[in-house]
Amino acid sequence: MPLPFLTADRVFEAADDVPLPYDDRDRWRRPYRPGPWRVAAAALALLLASFVLFAAVVIAATAELASAGLVFGLALLVIAGALRLLRVGVWVSARGLRQVAFFTTRTAPWEQVVSVRTVQQPVRWLGLPRTVQGQALLLERRGRTADGVPPLMSTHNLDFVGRMEAFDRAADSVEVWADEYRPH
Repeated sequence: MPLPFLTADRVFEAADDVPLPYDDRDRWRRPYRPGPWRVAAAALALLLASFVLFAAVVIAATAELASAGLVFGLALLVIAGALRLLRVGVWVSARGLRQVAFFTTRTAPWEQVVSVRTVQQPVRWLGLPRTVQGQALLLERRGRTADGVPPLMSTHNLDFVGRMEAFDRAADSVEVWADEYRPH
């Protein structure tokens, strides 16, 4: 019994010649993987949410539905926070560069981007007020000063703390996107 889906010598049809999702340059994509600290924090938040959801079910079975609804709403808030935490980072597409923070999102079209470069400077450690010496990826926009603008990413944020090679690859990838798409 031949199994054509398992053989390498089958004839590829024209329908198989569809571009892969990562070939679509108009989609927003993160040019690096989320770091282990970010994934661990989101996983712990989702674990907490599962316990809160279980508590909502217990409360619904034994007490008022209003209090169960309140606890269920709290669980949904924790789930939304965990998902937002996973979305935080730098995203690129053919349209521009997007920096997603927990509460805000800033998008810079490539026409406004002057340069994207890596610099050595004091950076915040895990987003806390304490600063340490590290590298940061800075975005310079047309018509705006670079003073006071937070870096796109740094060697000591949740994605790259302890992973210097990953930061170098991610920064190089964002710089390549900038060189490819911004007008010269």
